[in-house]
Amino acid sequence: MQVVEFGVLVGLALLVGRAAQVQILHGRRWAEEAQAQRTERIVLQARRGTLSDRHGTPLAVTQETYHVGIAPNELRDPTADGALISRRLGLTARTWQQALRRRYAYFAGPYSALEVQPLRSVRGVHLEAVLNRFYPDPAVARATIGRLGDDGLGASGLERTLDSLLAGRAGAAVVLKDRAGREYESPARVIAPPVPGLDVVLTLDAELQEIAQRALDDALRRMDADGGDVVMLDPGTGEVLALASRQRDGSARPSAFTDTFEPGSLAKIFAAAALLSLRRVSSTDRVSGEGGKWRVLGRTITDDDPQPSLTLADAIRVSSNIAIAKFAARLTPEEQYVTLRDFGFGAFTGIEFPAEATGRLRPPSEWTRPSAASLAMGYELSVTPIQVAMAYGALANEGLLLQPTLIREVRSAGGPGVRYRHRPEPVRRVVS
Repeated sequence: MQVVEFGVLVGLALLVGRAAQVQILHGRRWAEEAQAQRTERIVLQARRGTLSDRHGTPLAVTQETYHVGIAPNELRDPTADGALISRRLGLTARTWQQALRRRYAYFAGPYSALEVQPLRSVRGVHLEAVLNRFYPDPAVARATIGRLGDDGLGASGLERTLDSLLAGRAGAAVVLKDRAGREYESPARVIAPPVPGLDVVLTLDAELQEIAQRALDDALRRMDADGGDVVMLDPGTGEVLALASRQRDGSARPSAFTDTFEPGSLAKIFAAAALLSLRRVSSTDRVSGEGGKWRVLGRTITDDDPQPSLTLADAIRVSSNIAIAKFAARLTPEEQYVTLRDFGFGAFTGIEFPAEATGRLRPPSEWTRPSAASLAMGYELSVTPIQVAMAYGALANEGLLLQPTLIREVRSAGGPGVRYRHRPEPVRRVVS
């Protein structure tokens, strides 16, 4: 009998020891594993920064809508609170009664901030913000502003270029799931609050933008053109005030940055600027208009408005191909090339846009005999509309080329703190 009793005591001791081992040595680890099986870490979206025009008119904003969670056991007055909740969320009496029987009821909505505002002070009501990007007037500079991708990141335009400023930093929260792991039992516990993105004030003027777009649409209709662009730029600061692009089919790709064309007569002023800056011509110098037709280097150059003789000013005024070709012959190929290059052609402007073409400007080593005359008339090179605006801005700014920009200020989210303010940034002096 003593042997049996001793064996029972030993067995009990072993059981107690094992229980102690489980509780003391492994209890914490198993408790953590059990908790992990009933919790889930979720991402809290950061509010994306606002894009506004130079006067504060919003062009791209993030709006909050809400999912609503109800914890019935937290309600102070289920009857009165239930009436308010049902009214604001549009719930039927049956739906509300079903919600009361659950540990946590979830209504996806989405509900607007106005709809849920009276519920913010009700204990037991838990609001989950959902952030949506909104463009108040989608027609305003839509190709320049761009859009977000399905992942919520900037996919095109300034939304893409400025993504690192606008996006902010996501937060995190932990939520409990029911025993089956299907739904949430309680509101989220925030473990890292989201950090909102910065607000960016653009150089664009919404009113000028609207005027530019209307003028462009009217011009396309009148001229039956395939497409066109309007660029308005402040020559004293380099700030772009308006950018409108439109194609015949109504699409609005950012062609002011991406599409190239031969400038034609738009480029004559740059040959004239070089001639004047290098003092190769005086205001009284004249060349023959050749009766509107001039045969040179195996090609015939013509004018639509023939003149007997022309000064350099006359050549620009009537857009004479013959006169500008004759005057430009006073420049060396290197001088002509350097002038066009210094005005910004054949290179990126450096504007804050994710896609930009450089155009084409060949060095003199690749020219043919007629190239000098062709370049003076605006041929044998290709440019973008933003390059042309930048170059003309230099002429208006007494020969000083400025870096073009679309960003005026970067501000702290929703606050007055200015992180960056644009100041004119000279690139080079082209002519004097």
